[in-house]
Amino acid sequence: MAAALEQARIAGSCDEVPVGAVVVLGDEIVGRGFNQPIRSHDPTAHAEVMALRDAASRLGNYRLPGCELFVTLEPCVMCTGAIMHARIARVVFGARDPKTGVAGSVLDLYAETRLNHHAEAVGGVMAEACGTLLSGFFAARRNRSMTA
Repeated sequence: MAAALEQARIAGSCDEVPVGAVVVLGDEIVGRGFNQPIRSHDPTAHAEVMALRDAASRLGNYRLPGCELFVTLEPCVMCTGAIMHARIARVVFGARDPKTGVAGSVLDLYAETRLNHHAEAVGGVMAEACGTLLSGFFAARRNRSMTA
């Protein structure tokens, strides 16, 4: 999760919502990503998707069986779809997302038996550090808009 937090800090330094993700195979990070939809003009450029793209490119396969995804924020429905299509074995996330999270907060797509692939989802890992990074980013953004 520390490597995902590092990616989240990169996103924050680019004035993007600070979410970061890494894909791990065994003990090796094979994909890294951070939120960048604003700067890339791409609504799909969430940290998870960027990390999946990086891992797929490095491994030469759009399927990532046996891989784990570590992400600082509970995945949304779009990212969860990509995670399932990539055949990620396990998702480990930090902070819960009560507005768009689908690993138990709004919905639990990881427990949906009608889907053909199931990834294990584990939440709350380094949740305080992940949540503090996000809340600090939004507090700074609110302060900037009040002083502008």
